[in-house]
Amino acid sequence: MVISALDDVVNVIESDPEAMRVLRAAADLGLPDWWIGAGFVRNRVWDAISNLPVSPERDVDVAYFDPEKLDPREDARAEARARVVLPGVPWEIRNQARMHQHNGDEPYTSTLDAMSRWPETATCVAVTLRGDAVRLVSCHGLADLVGMVVRPSPAFSDAAGRAKVRHRVEAKGWCDRWAGLRLEI
Repeated sequence: MVISALDDVVNVIESDPEAMRVLRAAADLGLPDWWIGAGFVRNRVWDAISNLPVSPERDVDVAYFDPEKLDPREDARAEARARVVLPGVPWEIRNQARMHQHNGDEPYTSTLDAMSRWPETATCVAVTLRGDAVRLVSCHGLADLVGMVVRPSPAFSDAAGRAKVRHRVEAKGWCDRWAGLRLEI
């Protein structure tokens, strides 16, 4: 499958009934400024380009931003609610308003600000539902995602960051799953 534009990526998500069920369940949680990103989008796009069945979910990364609720137990409560709404999904829900502490960064200003610091450019892509419409954001453009390029995001462009990206690629077996990947690490 040829995927080259935002509409193509959105179509990959909208045409996947399981992805839409997950998005609707996440919307029902009522979290502020929420997006589902990382492998949820990246893997589906790379599977579609590679003509592979959708990869099983390792986790569903729901990122949201709420500076009023910084207690990590809020994330655990949201995950518990999500498991009730849609059991069997490996939910990982994190308030990005506090994740800067975990990552050693300056405070983030929004979910998208936090996502822009995720490890690979092709991972810094997310979707959300606004009404019934899927919305997509890409912090560093779509070229690497649709080109199947693994490149460190600017936050991981130093030697230590590049090493972390290499380790992620190897540990997650990306090159085994997607033979067409180009590593620019």
